[in-house]
Amino acid sequence: MDDMGAFREAVDAWAAGGPGGPARELAARLPVRVAVLLEGPSDAAAVGALAARRGRDLAAEGICVLPMGGAMSVGRFAGLLGPLGLGLRLTGLCDEAERRYYDRGWERAGAARQGFFVCAADLEDELIRALGVGRVEELVRAEGDLRALQTFLRQPAQQGRTSQQRLRRFFGTKKGRKIHYGRVLVEALDEDRVPTPLDRLLADL
Repeated sequence: MDDMGAFREAVDAWAAGGPGGPARELAARLPVRVAVLLEGPSDAAAVGALAARRGRDLAAEGICVLPMGGAMSVGRFAGLLGPLGLGLRLTGLCDEAERRYYDRGWERAGAARQGFFVCAADLEDELIRALGVGRVEELVRAEGDLRALQTFLRQPAQQGRTSQQRLRRFFGTKKGRKIHYGRVLVEALDEDRVPTPLDRLLADL
């Protein structure tokens, strides 16, 4: 495990009620200067893929990309890492429906002047719209998931939904699939089609 991975693990343990000493020591030694708070690992995969495309090593820059396991955890992580905790600059990416948790977490952490970026529905929705349904289906075929997608689309619950909504649902039907396609979809984007929230997040780091 690399040093930034060890820092993420230490922060997760701290947020779960463990001691903060290991995270503090690693933050000082690395050093860490920015915490990117994300709802889940698929968002982290997309951020990492875009950073790699642009030739950036976020860990080497002192930037910790931290999936929290859900937006409702943001207050706890922001409090530990932000101005009232380790003193890191906070930024992040969230869904529009979860924005209130980020607003409240930032305010309580003393980081109200520090920004985060908001996806209209979620990042998968942004990526599907940027690529187009046809291109996403081509990528699903190239990744060997076409048969699984066809089976999914035949389910009665999927009838009446738009193609975009069905693709979003499909990515969440198997453990690890959202993470995998978070990377695949970003890698397939033309540079001028990167969704605005993701593009602005990377530019802000």
